Amino acid sequence: MAATDGGAGVPEEQRVAADQAPEMNGAGTSGLARAEPGGPATRASDRERDVVVQRVQDAFAEGRLDDAEFDERTRAALTARTHADLDALLADLPAAPPAPGLAPAGRTPAVPAPGRYSIALKSSVRRAGRWRVPERYTTVVYKGGGWLDLRAAELSGPVTTFLAVAYKSRLTILVPPNVRVEMTGLGVSQDAHDEDPGYRLPADAPVIHVRGIAYKGTVEIATRPPELPALRG
Repeated sequence: MAATDGGAGVPEEQRVAADQAPEMNGAGTSGLARAEPGGPATRASDRERDVVVQRVQDAFAEGRLDDAEFDERTRAALTARTHADLDALLADLPAAPPAPGLAPAGRTPAVPAPGRYSIALKSSVRRAGRWRVPERYTTVVYKGGGWLDLRAAELSGPVTTFLAVAYKSRLTILVPPNVRVEMTGLGVSQDAHDEDPGYRLPADAPVIHVRGIAYKGTVEIATRPPELPALRG
């Protein structure tokens, strides 16, 4: 006959097994360790990365970040793994402004159409800061210079097509690192330093398609502004 625990009616072998069971699995009957209060950080999604990139672009357009800070934070947002990584990029920036109110029922808010072309004849074209870019934009530079900065620009659609013509000129299109760039044409080049396998683009990332034509000149696409020359003492 099996021994008992002194009148309780429970066999000693069962009582010992019951006492040891929690120690063997560490979490009762589940067999899984309980999550500690400071458990694994929450992973960030592509949509959440895009929101932070937009906040960084807004701060750059407002003059709160310089070129180097904008470039660094945008790339960091695109490679962020957790919410904590994203929060750190916005810690010293003001909260996002509230969304604008909706238009009255039956009315569509009037939004001016963005310009569709820019031409420079023996002069220069320069667009930077916050400006609206249509889905198709044409730039022609004749014996001059061109600079189109899209890093804080508002793209009108998921695909933006540029027709860029440079005759004996240099035309530079500066794009943010969170867009996919496609290039076709003659005399079109991309900065070799822009090849950065360290960040990923979501499948629905905006696309900028550049159709360039350059005669004795160049159409250049870059994600970083040129470095300023060092000041002489």
